[in-house]
Amino acid sequence: MSLQGKKVLVGLTGGIACYKVPYLVRALHKVEAEIQVVMTVAATKFITPLTLESVSNRPVAVEMFPEREFVSTRHIELAEWPDLVVIAPATANFLGKTASGVSDDLLTTIVCATPRPVIIAPAMNPGMWNNPVTQRNVKTLQDLGYRMIGPDEGEMACDHTGVGRMVEPDAIFETVREFFEADAKKKVLTGRRVLITAGPCREPLDPVRYISNRSSGKMGYALAEAAVALGAETVLVSGPTNLAPPHGATFVPVETTEDMHRAVRDHLAGTDCLIMAAAPADFAPDVIAAEKIKKGDSARTLDLRPTVDILKSIAKDKPDGLVLVGFALETENGLENARHKLAEKHLDLIVLNNPRDPGAGFDVDTNKVTVLYPGRKPEPLALQSKSELAYELLERLAAMIH
Repeated sequence: MSLQGKKVLVGLTGGIACYKVPYLVRALHKVEAEIQVVMTVAATKFITPLTLESVSNRPVAVEMFPEREFVSTRHIELAEWPDLVVIAPATANFLGKTASGVSDDLLTTIVCATPRPVIIAPAMNPGMWNNPVTQRNVKTLQDLGYRMIGPDEGEMACDHTGVGRMVEPDAIFETVREFFEADAKKKVLTGRRVLITAGPCREPLDPVRYISNRSSGKMGYALAEAAVALGAETVLVSGPTNLAPPHGATFVPVETTEDMHRAVRDHLAGTDCLIMAAAPADFAPDVIAAEKIKKGDSARTLDLRPTVDILKSIAKDKPDGLVLVGFALETENGLENARHKLAEKHLDLIVLNNPRDPGAGFDVDTNKVTVLYPGRKPEPLALQSKSELAYELLERLAAMIH
């Protein structure tokens, strides 16, 4: 399998197994991967950066603050650059620091900052590997999502025999290849365009006040992040939130329901799936005061007008092949109301939830929903994180799109 264009950061820490790593880097280079090598200072005592530069065809990074180079944010750039990080060999010292969040050199800082998957190939004396502290650190890292490969059992440079020997470069290469093969299979939305709305809308009452709702935007942002991970060209149209836009998505900030409607229309061309996870305002003040409304002593009446129904508007002239998805947040008669919205707005799928259900309220990281399709029984889903739910929904939608 060609890994052409795949970006792999290979990190070396200070162990004798460093001498094996050029074989791994050379194998990755032969299948057209891009490789960036990062070495700790201790690793340079076992093998020179020049050797790894020769097989990677790229300068090796060692120091956090090298002289005569502009490197103020290099650790962040290197953390965000790769598709995969491989640490080989990984010493007990590296495992302990990473498990504890210690970032005292370039490599540990990169690993702390990277959002990418990390594969670790430990290598150390059997006594160090079997030390309960090392085993605790390994378990901590595995629980956090780091993947361990090895160590193997065999003879060590110190003439001891036991578990602690770094796995061979061929095995590490095979693990990297399998990672990218599995990753390619997961990208079920490659070549597809997904448009997602998220967050609340704000309807101004005067220059200071507005009408809004309690939507946090977390569900829509989780959907956008999952869509990017599954390979989709992703556009996120969002009302005001405190969330950071997902890396890799086109971000379109909006304020009012009309702003959101216009943005959805502007980005609809070529879209395969529109997911309306936002909470647009149903009503807006009939008149927006030019100046701040003073409190006064008398009661006030606020006249409201209905805002545009974005989903209904899109459904009227729905493009051929567009999969249209709505969300229904209901506090009573949920199934009845969701079925009505599903039919009225000609949706292909609607996601129903009740904010009064435990774990499904506002500002939480979990959700409990029921999925409804036209002509099918409702499918209640178990309580799960919004991230997990996002992947489950998008995998269902991928099948519908295809």
